[in-house]
Amino acid sequence: LTPTGSTSTKVELRGNVLLLECIAAGLPTPVIRWIKEGGELPANRTFFENFKKTLKIIDVSEADSGNYKCIARNRLGSAHHVISVTVKAAPYWITAPRNLVLSPGEDGTLICRANGNPKPNISWLANGVPI
Repeated sequence: LTPTGSTSTKVELRGNVLLLECIAAGLPTPVIRWIKEGGELPANRTFFENFKKTLKIIDVSEADSGNYKCIARNRLGSAHHVISVTVKAAPYWITAPRNLVLSPGEDGTLICRANGNPKPNISWLANGVPI
């Protein structure tokens, strides 16, 4: 089985295409199956290529992080390999701050929600000066 060993790691960026490869040798030719440990492969974003040697997940998100196992099996036995996938993400807006126009003495609220992996720090500045 290639990759060799029992485990390997893969890092991908949010929004990209995740490609995992598992090549098995044997006689009779092994059939390859992919599973996500403790979860499901995303049904509408998962594709298999090269007779299931390549697992392709499009538009990956942090939820796609986890352990993916390829299992090669023929009637004489089986072998498997686990690929630990981490999806990283540059900061992105969940709720971006919006302009706020207030009259003197009026109160207002600015909301800023961002996410990313690693989790971003949020700083507030007024006219370029930290608040």
